[in-house]
Amino acid sequence: MSRWSEDQANTWWAKQPWVCGFNYLPSTAVNFLEMWHPDTFHRKIIARELEWASQIGFNAVRFNLHYLVWKNDREGLIDRLSWLIQTAGNFGISSVPCLFDDCGFGGSEPEYGHQPEPLQGVHNSRAVASPGRAMLFDQSEWDGFQAYVQDVIASFRTDENVLFWDLYNEPGNRMIFTEGSFKTYEPDTSEVSLALLMDCFDWARLQDPTQPLSVAVWMTAVPGSGDDHYASEIEKFALNLSDVVTFHSYQGKETLKNVIAKLEQRNRPVLCTEWMARPIGSTILDLLPSFASQNVGCFQWGLVKGRTQTNLPWPSDLVEANGGRADRSVWFHDLIDDRGVPYDPSEVSLIGSLTSATNQQRTT
Repeated sequence: MSRWSEDQANTWWAKQPWVCGFNYLPSTAVNFLEMWHPDTFHRKIIARELEWASQIGFNAVRFNLHYLVWKNDREGLIDRLSWLIQTAGNFGISSVPCLFDDCGFGGSEPEYGHQPEPLQGVHNSRAVASPGRAMLFDQSEWDGFQAYVQDVIASFRTDENVLFWDLYNEPGNRMIFTEGSFKTYEPDTSEVSLALLMDCFDWARLQDPTQPLSVAVWMTAVPGSGDDHYASEIEKFALNLSDVVTFHSYQGKETLKNVIAKLEQRNRPVLCTEWMARPIGSTILDLLPSFASQNVGCFQWGLVKGRTQTNLPWPSDLVEANGGRADRSVWFHDLIDDRGVPYDPSEVSLIGSLTSATNQQRTT
């Protein structure tokens, strides 16, 4: 299987509703290892929170898997993933599974089993990478990486409830969050992350999925149409291998507008798979109408305030570098609390009205 043509990608996109989704961790999970572990995969809570999302108006959910769960409990992971995809589908929500992730903001290497409690006051304090930054350098694991990718995709390669495959979240991200600042993980993982990214596309295409494949560009310097504009080699290959264009943006309206304009030059569907950070100008009330009017799919970060503490701000120096202020009285991410009560009812109202009106227009 080769990369989809522009016509294939746009034909697929024309059959979809306007995609308005969210990134999901249950309120009970401190990271994706805890989410998928058999002892802490809480079906009743997940079903309740997905139902809330459906009632709000969301029609897509993006979530990370974890290689260590597959390695230690392959049948269990596939069963739990099947249940979540089907449950979300029953609520009218399509799924976007993400297989690898370099965001180990907590600074520790992942360990299968019981996860530590969150650090008080720290955003995403126990976030771990998948498979883990150190494990990327272990060549003895790469056969396992291949088996994992091919097994998961083969299991759901024709499932109509899977919208697309996000193979690798933020490859090369080396940030570690602390209470007041951030630092950079050493050594540099860029070279091995790029190698894994390229292999992921090859491994996934061998399974001939009916859904498109993608890896998002996520760095501040968003690439344009020419190779000289790429922020990194990772960005270049992510865009040139993806069937549909995906990106991350936590900036305000003008930056978002410029990013979308550049990426639309590629003549493929465009989706923003991470956005929404209130204190730095990425707000639902300001940006969601822009996504809808341009038919750009979007997945805000967070649904339910919980153990990830992503309602708290990024480290203050990172917030300030992005033109914001680390005001802890304002939720950074997330939409509702663990009772389903909205942080801002006007946000929930807008999501519902836009998804309803936009998708009614697309079907008439």
